[in-house]
Amino acid sequence: MIVTDRFIYLHLHKTGGSFVNEFLQRFVPGARPVGYHLPRRLAPPAAAGLPALGFVRNPWSYYVSWFSFQSKRPTRNALYRILSEEGRLDFEHTVANLLQLGTSGAQRLDRIVAALPQRYTNSGLNLLGFALEPIRGSGRGFYSFLYWYLYDGPGVMHIRRLDRLREELPSMLMAVGEAVTGAMRSYLQQTPPANVSEHASYTQYYGESLRELVAERDRDIITRHGFTFGE
Repeated sequence: MIVTDRFIYLHLHKTGGSFVNEFLQRFVPGARPVGYHLPRRLAPPAAAGLPALGFVRNPWSYYVSWFSFQSKRPTRNALYRILSEEGRLDFEHTVANLLQLGTSGAQRLDRIVAALPQRYTNSGLNLLGFALEPIRGSGRGFYSFLYWYLYDGPGVMHIRRLDRLREELPSMLMAVGEAVTGAMRSYLQQTPPANVSEHASYTQYYGESLRELVAERDRDIITRHGFTFGE
């Protein structure tokens, strides 16, 4: 989370946050980090009423990015280890397990809730066990759960698509009264992405069954933001 005098920025996992964090701290006077991947309800009291900015990724793309990043790490988080059976399962089976946490994956969810941290840190997904518990019985996909966990709350919320970040961020800043300079626009156009997962086109990872499962579990944000598979 980045807090400024005019707005807060919420960092949804694998959604351009490292790039935006650096940009805001470089160009917005007084911008300061407050925790990591923290939800809106944990904003400092003085900032609780400020408008919030955020981005959202195509869910089909998110799952590929999440799996690719975790599978290549020397130390993998508890969520990935349990869902992939310590790395033995492939993408489709691991992500299918992830998508079932909100429906029929009760025993696996119990193990994950117990294995996740109990206190917030400043690294990784930074999702605590008790914070994941409400996914149980929700019917939501994991990415939809993260979206609402992070962004839900009172006040104005400006959420734009990740694939339009460089074009949309200036207008989002102006909407909350922040000046946008030529240097800021140049940075957005010229600076490469940060903390990017290496993988092929996300469409290559999906069979029909898993593609449809994402469409079902994450349909709320797919519909809300106009995502389609293969765009």
